[in-house]
Amino acid sequence: MHLRIKRKKDFIAGLMFAAVGAAFAIGAFDYTVGSAARMGPGYFPLMVGVLLTVLGSAVALSALGSQPGGEGDPVGRIAWKPLGFIIGANLLFGLLLVGLPSLGLPAMGLIVAVYALVIVSCMAGAAFSMKTALVLATVLAVGSYLTFVMGLGLQFQVWPTFISS
Repeated sequence: MHLRIKRKKDFIAGLMFAAVGAAFAIGAFDYTVGSAARMGPGYFPLMVGVLLTVLGSAVALSALGSQPGGEGDPVGRIAWKPLGFIIGANLLFGLLLVGLPSLGLPAMGLIVAVYALVIVSCMAGAAFSMKTALVLATVLAVGSYLTFVMGLGLQFQVWPTFISS
């Protein structure tokens, strides 16, 4: 009896989720984990990482089978354009939110960073619409401001320095 991969897409996706979860769980040990009663800053990333690893492993194992045949759908090519836009949008968000003072790039704040994130990530789709991206960015920017600044009281730059000073 040989185990075969029945569903290659599920198997690869499960392995990917398990690997990302394991990386988060291992990275959480750089912080104080604490216990369930006294959670440290590493507790939540550790639990999410472990949960993601377990679920990813379950998906990967469910894609295996012992019946002959049933190869499933082939794994397609990597969509490089959307992948580049999504990763680039996240990097741009971080860069605009905190800036690079050593290179003379000031922080542009939450609102500009959210708009850039949404517009660039919307460009990853097949049908890009600037109007739709701007509406989505506005909703996300207002929601982020209300949640993180007003609701949680987090202290970080909301507007670019040249506007807020």
